[in-house]
Amino acid sequence: MASSDYIPDDEIKWKTLEYRIYKCSSYSPSYLPENILVDKPQDQSSRWSPDHDHYPQYLILKLPRPSIVKYITFGKFEKTHVCNMKKFLIFGGMECDNMTELLKGGLKNDSIPETFEIKHKIGVDQTIYYPVRFIKIMPIQSWGPSFNFSIWYVRLTGNDDPAIIKPCITWVNQYLQNEILRLCMKHFRRIKQPDIFQTLRKVSNVKLEDQRLSVLYDILVNKGDYVEVEKFITEAVSSGLLDDYTNSQPYRAVWTKVTCEDPKPGMRGGHQMVLDASAETLYLFGGWNGNQDLSDLWSYNISTGKWTLICKDSEDVGGPSARSCHKMCLDPERRQLFILGRYLDTQYRCPENLKSDFYVYDIESNKWTQISEDTSAVGGPKLIFDHQMCIDVTERMIYVFGGRIIAPSGGVEEHGMSLSPVEPVFSGLYSYHIPTNTWKLLACDIARPSPMNVPTIRSRVGHSMLFYPLDRKLYIFAGQRSKEYLNDFFTYEVDTNKIEHISLTDFGNEESNHIPAAGYTQRATIDSMLSEMYVLSSLSKNKDKRDENVQNSFWVYKIEKNSWTCVYRNENMGEKYWSKMQDFEPCPRFAHQLVYDNIKKVHYLFGGNPGRSYLPKLRLDDFWQLKLCKPTQEQILKRCKLLIRKYKFKELALNNSIEALEYLQKDISEIIDHNDVKQTKNFQLLTSVLFCEQDLLMRNLKDSEECNASDQNKSDILMKEFHQRRTELFDKLMKFFPEKLTQPRANLTDLLLL
Repeated sequence: MASSDYIPDDEIKWKTLEYRIYKCSSYSPSYLPENILVDKPQDQSSRWSPDHDHYPQYLILKLPRPSIVKYITFGKFEKTHVCNMKKFLIFGGMECDNMTELLKGGLKNDSIPETFEIKHKIGVDQTIYYPVRFIKIMPIQSWGPSFNFSIWYVRLTGNDDPAIIKPCITWVNQYLQNEILRLCMKHFRRIKQPDIFQTLRKVSNVKLEDQRLSVLYDILVNKGDYVEVEKFITEAVSSGLLDDYTNSQPYRAVWTKVTCEDPKPGMRGGHQMVLDASAETLYLFGGWNGNQDLSDLWSYNISTGKWTLICKDSEDVGGPSARSCHKMCLDPERRQLFILGRYLDTQYRCPENLKSDFYVYDIESNKWTQISEDTSAVGGPKLIFDHQMCIDVTERMIYVFGGRIIAPSGGVEEHGMSLSPVEPVFSGLYSYHIPTNTWKLLACDIARPSPMNVPTIRSRVGHSMLFYPLDRKLYIFAGQRSKEYLNDFFTYEVDTNKIEHISLTDFGNEESNHIPAAGYTQRATIDSMLSEMYVLSSLSKNKDKRDENVQNSFWVYKIEKNSWTCVYRNENMGEKYWSKMQDFEPCPRFAHQLVYDNIKKVHYLFGGNPGRSYLPKLRLDDFWQLKLCKPTQEQILKRCKLLIRKYKFKELALNNSIEALEYLQKDISEIIDHNDVKQTKNFQLLTSVLFCEQDLLMRNLKDSEECNASDQNKSDILMKEFHQRRTELFDKLMKFFPEKLTQPRANLTDLLLL
């Protein structure tokens, strides 16, 4: 497929596709499969269920014509159900008996429909759309032990326009033919059949790999020139040819404690921090020190490493009163801080204290301004705490979601209805347009009366919310709703008001290590340039035993790949351990703050509550820097050189033990990090290779047809062994290069069924 043939996703109109039930593993006499064509969450019988839970069970859907299927949506019963699919597989293809795996996923056991993006493109660059005629759903596990599976409703979203699909089918067929030829070419080159290899290349005009890598193959496999191989790899690394590999490597979390001279902020939790990366300045406001709320405003200069107290009591200079559990966001272009919300103890909850004040601080003029005395009086939220607030700098729009409303003793009055002051009342999703000073209710909490044409949303406290300007969506994750700890993940598209629940393209299991634990103590940041979200999680969902469940983990969510990765985890418990580690790693906590410098790619963490029941008033004042590191070009080059030299050493060991030993002591030893215990141990074990290789050679000689072990026979066996090992090394080196440049990763023999 030529690059000019590529059709971007946003140029294709995606719609709901019709389908019919084509085949089932078993029919239930009570529940007909056709029920899944209609979404009836209140109807217990509107589902497909096989007679038993024995593997394999499946349901095959047939489309009227070949189509590109981009999404599959599963509806559910109106409440949790033991028959919901906990794990499932999705297959697709043009023929019923020849389908490819498109998705491995799982449903949460709730009533919220879930939509999954399935594999709908193929090719190394993922630019060729993959049309299918059949979709196969295979349940693997239900939420209830030994219960049969139920599929309540299925919707397919895609495109079936023949003008788009017809060329896609041609492209797929051409791609498959080319890949078969490339597999054959790789195989015949591998078994030293150059004539067949050259004939296939000339007749088909198909390239096996990038020409540069063909040169590498000749240098390594045919000539065995390891010195030239190292030169080639060195040039490839310096020219950026291995950058894709470097970028794909997992992060390594490196914590550094930041020590500062006085003056500096004291112990606190429930404070707020923001960071202006361009100005290299961090701002901190308020919090609770264990005895009282604070109203001090601080700045931290990253380049000088010094804190500055801007004002000791902001209320004295026209700013907000002392507070905690508030939220603050920064407009870095206009250098303004916005502050909304606060927690209020029960004894102070009289009507005159329950106004939701809203402030802005102008950094340049060092001036506080009260934007509103009470946001609820002008269409905004009531007084809330533990909410989330973020800003769209370009459109000058602030978004506020969730938080618990502080109710007066008489309860909350809303739309003519009185809400109980006992049960938690949660706020909805609001927008605030800075230039016009106007609030708008975008979504109402599901438990509260909703105005006409305003959607409902499951509100919460202690969650994370981030604005991603590239797709103009709010990303909302986790939190707490009454006694329920949430780990749902959804987006709100600000321009269309569309809410979309994000489902993992891997088996969904909140008890596994696939996603951050449910809870209300995570802190999240975003890097729009890298399309990555970062989540620091510190407290698991079992709040009853807080001391035993405080633990640290750091996660990266890649937005474009829809994948979570845990890059750091420390589940150690006990004051003795954390006392020993106090200068090396932050102890677990909640009510802390985490901010991100998207220019220097560094996180900063300050303060919080360590959750020690025997010291309930204890708050922290430690300050930490977190750097997410990936291997450098130098480290990748060293990794490649070590691999190359190990293979050369083993080759020498087959032929000349003395030369091999000298090579081990000099050439390999010089690139070993002898401070690394694992590397040193592996280096020491290489000595035993000398004896193993000689034994291998002798066994091969004995097994040969010419038992006289002539010099020619020995040479032939050595060359055969050299070819096999050099080919193996070439395959390993190819993993460092972009797949679009290399020979196929698979082998022709892998396709054989024995």
